[in-house]
Amino acid sequence: MAKNFSGNWKMKSSENFEELLKQLDVNVLLRKIAVNAASNPSVEIKQDGESFYIRTATPVRTTEIRFRVGEEFEEQTVDGRPCKSLARWIAENKMECEQTLLKGEGPKTSWTRELTSNDELILVRAFILN
Repeated sequence: MAKNFSGNWKMKSSENFEELLKQLDVNVLLRKIAVNAASNPSVEIKQDGESFYIRTATPVRTTEIRFRVGEEFEEQTVDGRPCKSLARWIAENKMECEQTLLKGEGPKTSWTRELTSNDELILVRAFILN
């Protein structure tokens, strides 16, 4: 049985976010704005079994996604490109979501969310260069 990720979460640290945006070809000014805005987001997660609602709010942008683990859904990559995503459990306390662009080209992106034994939520965004 998967752990329940429901709760309100605050970011404690962020690593390599600017490098990720650089690899996604986001210009310098927008990278600086994004890194500053994303430095302290509030994240609300509601989980009902395999169904998730995730709301991430920063001073610049608020995003909301709804999905069911194992079923494709639409969202946007961290740089705002529309994509189809598929989340799956890779452990009872960790899910991975692969993102496929709906149009255009660019690095393949993904994210993982892991709930630690210390009740911390770890979000990792990744990319693979084509």
